[in-house]
Amino acid sequence: MRATLLALIALALSACGQKAEEKKAVPPPSLITVTQAAKGEFEVVLETLGTLEVLADPKIGAEVAGRVTQVLARTGKMVKAGELLAVIDAGDVTLQNKADEADARRIEALARQQEKLAERQQALMDKGFLSKNAGEDVAAQRAALSAQFDAARARADNSRRAVGKTQVRAPIDGIIEVQIVSPGEYVKVGDPLFNLVAPKKLRAHLPFAESAGPRLKPGQEVRLISPLTPGKVHTSRIKDIRPGIVESGRNLDVLVDLDNDGSLRGGGTVNASVIVAARAEALTVPEQSVVLRPAGKVVYVVSDEGGQKKALQKLVKVGARRGGRVEILEGLAGGEIIVLDGAGFLTNGAPVAIKEPAVPKAGPDAKATKTKPAAQ
Repeated sequence: MRATLLALIALALSACGQKAEEKKAVPPPSLITVTQAAKGEFEVVLETLGTLEVLADPKIGAEVAGRVTQVLARTGKMVKAGELLAVIDAGDVTLQNKADEADARRIEALARQQEKLAERQQALMDKGFLSKNAGEDVAAQRAALSAQFDAARARADNSRRAVGKTQVRAPIDGIIEVQIVSPGEYVKVGDPLFNLVAPKKLRAHLPFAESAGPRLKPGQEVRLISPLTPGKVHTSRIKDIRPGIVESGRNLDVLVDLDNDGSLRGGGTVNASVIVAARAEALTVPEQSVVLRPAGKVVYVVSDEGGQKKALQKLVKVGARRGGRVEILEGLAGGEIIVLDGAGFLTNGAPVAIKEPAVPKAGPDAKATKTKPAAQ
């Protein structure tokens, strides 16, 4: 009896130890957060880093030769169209204009005299006192003097315009980017005096891979963000797409024109997003919910089996990505509760426990904290 009792006790202890080992072998549920696979508006975009250039940046050169007597515009100065920038000595062109005017008056006097002579010769021809050939010679001389007068008048007008060109004026509104000339310098026709930029109109050059060509076309909306204006989005549309491929990067050159309020600068960079498609009912999930497994890309759907929550693996086909979300083309119907944080550590059928978001407790301490002023 006593031996039998000891055997039964040993058997019971052995069974209890085996059950304890079995309990230890069951893994604890993984702590996760969840979200819902939802349908909504989703934009498909292509992103790139582009550069800005100023559309209007004329180089102002000398239109007459002479010595610069005044420079009224300096680097960085904002100027209006027609504003005086520099003055070139007008002595030589003024003398030339006077000579041209005098020559024009001389020929004009000869032309008037020849006109009177032609009238007298015509009267003699009508009375038969002068031959027709003599009358034609006088008419030809009158026509020649008239042409000479027109040429002299044109030379006088041209030299008078040259006098006006000694005052160098801004052709458009803009900013003096570089002042090249200095007072006292002698300049020839065509010598550069100023570099002027008009930053109100900018053009963005956006490089895209050749593979993006079929999805890009003029008129598509573009959103631009510049480091100079953080948080501000500049919107425009594709103006044109260059027909060739840029050899340096084997890219397409997409051109976008935009108005500048003065906050952007030529030569700067912009992050550009071109909206190539917009779907009203696209099924999307957060990017961290999609993980890569040997079977492919999967999403873990939370299921309740006998009071125990488990993560069931769903193979999915993904589409475009945008703003931390990825489009699901196949594998989910929408509305499923899926794993958010912790998806990368799960396997199919793994037990899970949902971590509830912390709720701040209401009480005297919380109230006091709420009304306490911030430290300076």
